[in-house]
Amino acid sequence: MRPLGAQISHMLKDRGAEVIFGIPGVHNQEMYRGIEEAGLRHVLARHEQGAGFMADGYARASGKPGVCYVITGPGVCNILTPMGQAFSDSVPMLVIASALDETAARRGQLHQMLDQRAAAATVCTVAEEARTAQAAYALIDRALAGFVTARPRPAYVQVPIACLGASAPEAPAAAAPADRPRAGDPAFHAALRAICAARKPVFLFGGGARGGAAAIPSILAHTGAASFCTAAARGLVPPDAPLYCGATMARGESAALLARADLVVAVGTELAETDIWRDDLGHRCPMLRVDLDPAVLGDAAPDDLCVLADAGAFLKALAIALPARDAPHAPAWDTDEIRAFRARARASVEADYPGTLPAIDALRGCLPNDVMIYSDMTQFAYAALEVWDMARPGHWHHPFGFGTLGYALPAAIGGAVARPGLPTLAIAGDYGFQYTVNELATAVELGLPLPILLWDNGKLGAIEASMIRAQIAPNAVIARNPDFGRLAESYGALSAAPGSLDEMGQAVRAAFHADRPTVIRVTPELR
Repeated sequence: MRPLGAQISHMLKDRGAEVIFGIPGVHNQEMYRGIEEAGLRHVLARHEQGAGFMADGYARASGKPGVCYVITGPGVCNILTPMGQAFSDSVPMLVIASALDETAARRGQLHQMLDQRAAAATVCTVAEEARTAQAAYALIDRALAGFVTARPRPAYVQVPIACLGASAPEAPAAAAPADRPRAGDPAFHAALRAICAARKPVFLFGGGARGGAAAIPSILAHTGAASFCTAAARGLVPPDAPLYCGATMARGESAALLARADLVVAVGTELAETDIWRDDLGHRCPMLRVDLDPAVLGDAAPDDLCVLADAGAFLKALAIALPARDAPHAPAWDTDEIRAFRARARASVEADYPGTLPAIDALRGCLPNDVMIYSDMTQFAYAALEVWDMARPGHWHHPFGFGTLGYALPAAIGGAVARPGLPTLAIAGDYGFQYTVNELATAVELGLPLPILLWDNGKLGAIEASMIRAQIAPNAVIARNPDFGRLAESYGALSAAPGSLDEMGQAVRAAFHADRPTVIRVTPELR
């Protein structure tokens, strides 16, 4: 028998958790009673928003759920933004919060909200209150099972303060893990027939297709298909594949190319606004959609063929079935046409984000092969997401759908914690960096050799450009910046201000071998 707060830590350790991100407070201190005893590591954030982003970055890097302990009221409110980002990007995050014991009859309590659970429910799939130890164990297990069997999204469990401190038996043993759903024979064979019949197919791969990465090259070779990746799926298609169109679906030129396809196969992507940035994809042919989320398939057109299944398992089965069912197709797509399309797309990116591509190319040339990158909402990242072909999937993480500022630094901290000894890089803009700059203290405490590339154009460049396109006189887009080098050093971090792109590369390489994070300020004028 232990207090329930301690038993929860032991349960999480038994279920495979290794790290807790959070901030202790008077209302959640019982959750901290068992952390060390259970053998868990705790990472102290400077703000619950930072803790949530760290858990997000940890989950993306490790494949395990990121776990946060937060306090009642403001702690819950502060972590809602990271939960919203994790919901948008299908990241498994488990947030466990303390809750007031009674809120209807009593008013004016410390950290009191009208409905704390309801606030959390707006940005997660599971949001429940556990009033007994058995309920807490059941709800946590339900959340963990949901990460595996369905589209992974945040889960929230709150436990009243008195319940956390009350003596409780240990959690029951974990149930046998379940598998994600696989396509049934009728649906799979219907999809197989459609793919075999197509002579000019295009595959669109999303982040949900990562589990089938090894199968993709043979599928493309057998079908003669052209392919696109969403920005989150870069690395699924080898960069040198002759019919690979890149992460360029958002470029208007892609609509004309897709209009010439006779089958579009969208695998593990919801084709969200942030994937294509237009109302119409541009295709004039049937679409085959494969996704784990029924809601995504619910948005399909009446004539689309839909397969509810784990995208990775579908791709693996397809790579086995295609050679047995159909002879390889000679590509009907022209490689020169694809190459020309990609050149036009790159020129379009350069026009939209002037000055970024030389720095992007220089950075790409100085990074180790196994680096994992976390980027923020900044023009440097927007351009890189379209022109930077990744050699492997799951090694560039960005706040895609929700579009939060301040993501890169704390998420990179979480990623570095998940991959000790392996290189991690953060890319932030001068404005977004200041949303979570306080988490530099956490990176210094942990001794992380983390390069933080700070793209400093002295303004909200993307917003300024958007205002100009809308014929609005740019307003409130220029902000006074601090001396970023001195600011970094005041936290105990290192800093660099390279005078050329060559010096930038030297600074980045040195930062990977430092004993603490390094803020590297880069401006659009560097050459």
